[in-house]
Amino acid sequence: MMKLYGHPDSGHAYKIRFFMLAAGLPHDYEVVDIFSPREQRQADFRKHARYGEVPLLVDGERALVQSGAILLYLADRLGQWGAQDADTLQRCREWLMWESNKIGLCLPQLLAHQKFASMRLNDGAHAWLSARYQHDVGLLEQELADGRAFIVGEQATIADFALSGYLMSANEAKVSVPPQVQAWLTRMTALPGWRPPVELLS
Repeated sequence: MMKLYGHPDSGHAYKIRFFMLAAGLPHDYEVVDIFSPREQRQADFRKHARYGEVPLLVDGERALVQSGAILLYLADRLGQWGAQDADTLQRCREWLMWESNKIGLCLPQLLAHQKFASMRLNDGAHAWLSARYQHDVGLLEQELADGRAFIVGEQATIADFALSGYLMSANEAKVSVPPQVQAWLTRMTALPGWRPPVELLS
């Protein structure tokens, strides 16, 4: 049985938990208090989490970290969700890399700014990250403008889970979501296992 470690405030952990439920992958789940000192976190977590961060997926003797790498591992294991052919897998890889430096850079910080007084941004940083988010989400809007159901085609892939991880919390971050992106997020919520991050990761 695989075991996933996460936390309700981690959009990266949310990507993995949501994907595993949608894909019907049996697993145990355990919350890690990411606000506690690292030396006070679970011993098993400390042993396997090379960077001391969630998500951590333990699969037998393998300990997997970094959400994009975990999604690729799971898709390869299943032979679907983007891993069914080389061209689709390459497009998924590109989207995972794009997300990590775009939506995955600006939106987590904008969300933390709204949720935690200790993580408030100064006006300049907030303005820069907000502009960056608007540019990035605008690119997603253009990408989905042809009416396809999901980011790589008509079926959901790991790219959709990667891209939606933090966008599911856009309201909490107090950022706008354009109509095509919102319609796509709504389609994601219709997949098996979907629940809001705080419910899925608590």
